Amino acid sequence: MIVILKQDVQGTGRAGEIVKVSDGYARNKLIPQGLALEATKGNINNLEKAKALQEKQLAEQKAAAEKQAADFADKKVVIKAKAGEGGRLFGSVTSGDIAEAIKEQLGTNIDKKKIEMEGPIKQLGTSQITIKLFQEIKGKLTVELIEE
Repeated sequence: MIVILKQDVQGTGRAGEIVKVSDGYARNKLIPQGLALEATKGNINNLEKAKALQEKQLAEQKAAAEKQAADFADKKVVIKAKAGEGGRLFGSVTSGDIAEAIKEQLGTNIDKKKIEMEGPIKQLGTSQITIKLFQEIKGKLTVELIEE
């Protein structure tokens, strides 16, 4: 019997694949447990439509991420922090602080986990940070620390 897998099934295939399995396995396990559908013309057409829609949405998200990366390239975020002698900060500026500053100053909500830094910033001045916007799309943003 040919079925369309709705979920990943170990040893059989991944979700969305059309696979051939034994009739008993399909009727007794896969279909009753909601792991698969019988591969009728209607179900195959629905699967193809869903894949096309998913690809379209993925392309739109990628385009939006590329646009956002281009927007970040010429922008700068300014963060005020208390500093001592030699421009050394009392404490440090973390990705969470930068995410807050981006939200306040640029109006863009970025998850702090997507901000890539070598470590917390502990010195006044200008730094370049990388923001992971999509799978392989990263944007660069300038962060300037000034004394409060």
